[in-house]
Order: sequence, then structure tokens, then C-alpha cells
Amino acid sequence: MIDPIADMLTRIRNAVRSGHPRVDVPHSRMKLAIAGILKAEGYVGAVAGVEKGKFRYIRIALRYDDEGLPLISGLSMVSRPGRRTYAGHQEIPPVMGGLGLSILSTPRGVLSAREARKAGVGGEILCNVW
Repeated sequence: MIDPIADMLTRIRNAVRSGHPRVDVPHSRMKLAIAGILKAEGYVGAVAGVEKGKFRYIRIALRYDDEGLPLISGLSMVSRPGRRTYAGHQEIPPVMGGLGLSILSTPRGVLSAREARKAGVGGEILCNVW
């Protein structure tokens, strides 16, 4: 696997489009931090670590509204292995006119764009969620 974060986002995107209640992704600290931000922002439900045999996974409960529509309508990678995208705290672009969320990898850890602006740190823009 060349880009594990892109794989995680693709698994979430496919599960949401199929209407699954949850999705399992292979465990890593970066993926766990991204899932934690998605949970804190209200895009997904519970996030838990699960062991299947000798492998560890992150189980993400997906959220849907009362009509059965997913709360995540889109996920996109910004930084890719061949093209990294960096921004200072004042240069972080808004997602969907401020209705979406950017997730950044900063010197203070993985943060949402709002937290990064408040902390005054920039970093690599990993992905956008709306």
C-alpha cells in the first residue's frame, strides 16, 4: 500500500456509499488521530481499537441523519505522496465555504484547521471532509 491515509478515506467513502453502519481500517497512530478528529467534529460516531487475530484495526461507527443520509458527503485527499501541500496558519483554505473540515499534520500533532489556526501553527494539509 503506497498511501495508507488515502486507503482509510477510501474505505470510509465506500462504506458510507454502501450504507454500512461501521468500517474497519488497519491501525496506525496517524489514522487513529484522524478518526478522533472526525469523531470530535461529529462526522462519525464511536472510534475504537479492535484486534482480529494478530492484526489491529480501528473500528469507526458511521453516522447517518434521520432520513438515512450520511453525515459525510465527501472526503478528498489534499497531500499525496508525490505532491505534498503545506500551509501556514493564516493560509489554510476554507472547505466548502467554511462548512467543511480540513485535517492537518502539524508540529503539535494532527489537528483540525480550526484548532491549528487557534494554536497559530501550520503544517501539511492531509485531507478535506464535508
